[in-house]
Amino acid sequence: MKKIYKDIAVFVGGTLFGSAGIKLLSSKDAKNVYTHATAAVLRMKDTVMNTVDCVKENVGDILASAEEINEKRAAEAEAAAVEDADIEVETPCAKNCLQHLWVWAVW
Repeated sequence: MKKIYKDIAVFVGGTLFGSAGIKLLSSKDAKNVYTHATAAVLRMKDTVMNTVDCVKENVGDILASAEEINEKRAAEAEAAAVEDADIEVETPCAKNCLQHLWVWAVW
């Protein structure tokens, strides 16, 4: 029997607390607090978005510089490969001569 009274008391207390909470949350002062909090959140959002835009610009600059460096390295590597190919075309006789000299020196 006591359990029933306890359950009823908890229900009634919760209902009263909920009603008082709704009245408190819907008061003019509470709405003023909500308005100021929302305004602060919007200001924070603007600040964050400005920071994000700045970071995006910096990342774009870094990416462009990195691509430029890679293109320059690729061009240098290609030039070195062409230079090595020119040297190989010009010196097969020199290689053969060195091989023949070595054979004669050993023999």
